[in-house]
Amino acid sequence: MLIANVALVFGLAFAVRGRIHDHEDYLVAGRRLGLPLASLTLFATWFGAGTLLVATDEIRHHGLRAAALDPIGAGACLLLAGAFLAAPLWRMRLLTLVDFFRVRFGPRAETLGAILMVPGYFGWIAAQFVALASLLELLFGLDLRIGLALVAAVGTGYTLIGGMWSVVVTDAVQATLLVLGLATLAGACLLALGDGDASAGLSRLLAETPPERLVLVPRETLQEALAWLGVLAAGALGNLPGQDLMQRVFSSRSAAVARRACLVAGGAYWIVGIAPMGLGLAAAILAPDDDASMLAILAGLLLHPLAAAAFVTAVLAAVLSTIDSALLAPAAVLAENLLGRRLPNVPRVRLDRACVLAVAAASLAIAHLGEDAWSLLESAYEVGLVSLLVPLVAGLASTRGDERAALAAMGVGTVAWLAHGLLGWAWFAEPLAFDVAGWPLPVGLSCAASAAVAYVAAARRTPRIAPLPDGGDPTS
Repeated sequence: MLIANVALVFGLAFAVRGRIHDHEDYLVAGRRLGLPLASLTLFATWFGAGTLLVATDEIRHHGLRAAALDPIGAGACLLLAGAFLAAPLWRMRLLTLVDFFRVRFGPRAETLGAILMVPGYFGWIAAQFVALASLLELLFGLDLRIGLALVAAVGTGYTLIGGMWSVVVTDAVQATLLVLGLATLAGACLLALGDGDASAGLSRLLAETPPERLVLVPRETLQEALAWLGVLAAGALGNLPGQDLMQRVFSSRSAAVARRACLVAGGAYWIVGIAPMGLGLAAAILAPDDDASMLAILAGLLLHPLAAAAFVTAVLAAVLSTIDSALLAPAAVLAENLLGRRLPNVPRVRLDRACVLAVAAASLAIAHLGEDAWSLLESAYEVGLVSLLVPLVAGLASTRGDERAALAAMGVGTVAWLAHGLLGWAWFAEPLAFDVAGWPLPVGLSCAASAAVAYVAAARRTPRIAPLPDGGDPTS
């Protein structure tokens, strides 16, 4: 069944290959996505290893508070993008988000933005590789290193073939199958807990789950609450300046479609995300002796063998959907913003594909370093939060601030965040006890605030700029 699914995605990729005629077709699907396809591909962008495998296992161990990063933070990010960013950015007719920094601030901001954005995806992609290879190891006894190579080869292969078109079409199919599979497994789980009565199963789940695991926002100590807020901010704000998100925005047919698709996908993310959250809690009751890959274990326990195989295949396919999205995003930035103008004689689609290969190779190398998937996910989210969020939001919302302001924000936020990581500080300026009324400050949010201060300080001495270019979308 798994082989059939891989054959299906490659078949779909080859089927849409004929739609690729130029650079724009490969990177943003010719800006032709309607609301259904745009919504499905936005939903599938992150609903992969982060929600299905990593977050479910974390909730199994730590309770609902572990949902702050994903699905709560990721769903909030989609809603925020739809409410504030999607329409104005679409009207600028960009190919990559880093193009915004060039148009709004200048070429140096473009280059630095690209340099900061691309490495952050390596950790995100590596997390998908690790999670999926670990599941293959559990299910089939496949050596982790071989699994990593296979996952990378499959995800990279069909992304190379069809670019954004293959990503969109496979996302739509796999997201639909996944939602059906999750609903089936969640129903089976409630019936198993309630001896055939779903409502009794829900009551048992709530009764037998320790109260502290049902707490969404920790309140035991201020330090725990602020740490939770920092993780939520990384998920909700850190991906707003993400190329994988904005690539789907730019692929939409109009500004109105882009905005609505983000809102639909964000709402769906939260609604569907309830299932893996509940399954994570139920796993502690139904499979107390197991502590990893809980979705696959529950499927094996509760579903008919054929249904279990179909569900696990759908989960694997969903993670592949996240991988293809993540591969294409930094590859687009590499090709468009860092290498394209320096290699004018190289055909652009060929350069795009070469960059996909380079990103996959770098991410695979990081996956082999062995850091756990949760740490890779959180670090990947925080890169955008500390370095690119402030110049993106300030550049859209205000006519104050030139290239110096953008560079200052990017530089200060990134250097502060890297310093904390290298020094091992869990809180902002930890040994110096810089706090507000005794409150320890989360590193990611505080570094983003530092970037905002740097932007404002640099922008005060610069004149206002002209309004940003508008693509004149009549349907927005």
